[in-house]
Amino acid sequence: MALVFDSSLLRTEFNIPTQFIWPEEEKAGLDEKELLVPVIDLSGFLSGDPVSASETARFIGEACEKHGFFQVINHQIDSQLISDVHNHLDAFFTMPLSEKQRVQRKPGESSGYASSFTGRFSSKLPWKETLSFPYSSSPHFSNGVKDYFSITMGDGFKQAGEVYQRYCEEMSRLSLKIMELLGLSLGVEKTYFRDFFEGNDSIMRLNYYPPCQKPDLTLGTGPHCDPTSLTILHQDLVNGLQVFVDGNWHSIRPQPEAFVVNIGDTFMALSNGRYKSCLHRAVVNSVKPRKSLAFFLCPDKNKLVSPPNELIDEEHPRKYPDFTWSSLLEFTQKHYRADMKTLDVFSKWLLNEMPNNVPINPPRSAIENDIGLKLG
Repeated sequence: MALVFDSSLLRTEFNIPTQFIWPEEEKAGLDEKELLVPVIDLSGFLSGDPVSASETARFIGEACEKHGFFQVINHQIDSQLISDVHNHLDAFFTMPLSEKQRVQRKPGESSGYASSFTGRFSSKLPWKETLSFPYSSSPHFSNGVKDYFSITMGDGFKQAGEVYQRYCEEMSRLSLKIMELLGLSLGVEKTYFRDFFEGNDSIMRLNYYPPCQKPDLTLGTGPHCDPTSLTILHQDLVNGLQVFVDGNWHSIRPQPEAFVVNIGDTFMALSNGRYKSCLHRAVVNSVKPRKSLAFFLCPDKNKLVSPPNELIDEEHPRKYPDFTWSSLLEFTQKHYRADMKTLDVFSKWLLNEMPNNVPINPPRSAIENDIGLKLG
């Protein structure tokens, strides 16, 4: 009989299924020291003050060179909208499992409901549920999120679709402003990365981590680097996000007025390795569910991911081959379970497996580590 992750039942279970028990060396510490990531006030930059823009870009650059995480406040995202999004998240995940399974995520796809990864993996399963859906900033898909909810989930979710449509539009807008700051911090044209992501094909994910009676045995999300470009995360008030920095795990304390922002693998490639895609994970607890909203900024699926010439020189030769976001997304959905080595493994796979007509700029020696594929 296939394993089913039904949070309404498993949240009170003391003998959790072995598939959710992680190896001893990977198990979570629930009280890790807090990582003091910079809290960056965007008000001056968003008002158009050039001095503030320069200073804000410097702070972000320092964080991205070190570990790739920072928080932003005064971001101009309406607090009522954030509250509405969380309310609709609660409404969805508290439904019976059979109702949620009506939008079950299909194998190889990135959209839909997933109760852990029980259909894809057989061990080290995450203690969580997710609902993911696509967002495109293209005018041809101006109501894409609303349409997704009404078509796949029915008229009862029309209001939820409208709320998530607005939220994704706001997240896309904020992402593009952050891309301006990343461009300034890297010394390229201010609008270079903003223009690159103007027509983005992004992903919105709602995360629900139910209580676990043995939280020290499992993980809400295993250690991984996001394969996407930029993640904008809003946490509820329950601790759970942890980041690996300087050889140790650290927690990032939730701040309701702030968004946590981190660099993903695709932007690490765009920056030619200058900025880091940081290893992180989520832990669970035995008392309260934890919820978060994750907007994953991604480029147009067919746009070539290649760093600007300003970031390539003798000290910084090309580190990764050119690729499209669609190829990396397919790799993580069909072939590889995203972890801390995804970009290196993907790069090696590209250099060895892709047809000769695909542009590959760096020589094979540019991929430093000989890492074997882990097919999922």
